[in-house]
Amino acid sequence: MLALLTRRLLVGLATLVAVSVLIFLATVVLPGNAATAILGQTATPERVALLEEQLHLTDSVPQQYAQWAGNMITGDPGESLVNGRTVWSLVRPALINSAFLVVVAGLLGSLLAAALGVLAAVRRDGVFDHVSSVLALASTSLPEFVVGIGLVTVFATVVSHALPAVSTVPPGANPWDDLALVVLPIATLVILIVPYIFRMARAAMIDALDSEYVETARLSGIKPARIVLRYALPNAFAPTIQVVGLTLLYLAGGIVFVEYVFAYPGIGQALVNAVSARDVPTIQLIVLVLALFYVVVNILTDMLALASVPRRRLPR
Repeated sequence: MLALLTRRLLVGLATLVAVSVLIFLATVVLPGNAATAILGQTATPERVALLEEQLHLTDSVPQQYAQWAGNMITGDPGESLVNGRTVWSLVRPALINSAFLVVVAGLLGSLLAAALGVLAAVRRDGVFDHVSSVLALASTSLPEFVVGIGLVTVFATVVSHALPAVSTVPPGANPWDDLALVVLPIATLVILIVPYIFRMARAAMIDALDSEYVETARLSGIKPARIVLRYALPNAFAPTIQVVGLTLLYLAGGIVFVEYVFAYPGIGQALVNAVSARDVPTIQLIVLVLALFYVVVNILTDMLALASVPRRRLPR
């Protein structure tokens, strides 16, 4: 496990370096003048020249990248080109808001989907198995905005007014201060991720229940509940954990649509606003943080999948 962790950390570090180069090239060096894009075509040459100097656009490409990367490593991504505030002060609240949605929806959705998948596998070919499988298959065809608008229609506007239709967390407040604001966004994300985890958990559990070691346990007279919990379930963890990791990565990108539907001030909305305003430092930081999230989740997923099955931890 230590060897795998070391290799994955090195690969993850190399990936981040490569991504940082791509981010830098995409936002600074590609054809077009960043200063002109920010100030507009009507800006005077003096203003453009001053902003180019502030952005270090007159330096060589390696010098620009070295300075930018050094600032990122030291935690100083610079100031926003829109209002002069530090980029961290703009991005940090959005990161917290989005992280809350991803973590809560990921935990609730994973636990619910895994439990339903195990139950469907244990009752294979029964009524519950057929109904849940059909519903899961149908749910995978629903886009994010359709699920969100449907929940708003049912719980916030036409059918009922039990929950707020929008999730506008006030500036300076945390999303957990008023949980009613985030119920519908979290429910939307849970509905979106449950079918994928459910189907993998069901398939992995069926494969484990059909294995020879489970058949041996049945012939030995071990109780069915113990067979499921002690023998089959641990070996179904690994593929399910892999899908949970992929689902979390999906949430990091798919959350943009959910935030738009509910006017939720998260990282997706912050990125859209930064792109619209040509706020290059903010764009760079947000994309780099998302890349870091992808790398960390992939490493954790691999390690948890390996640790969940004892026989896979043995050297081969």
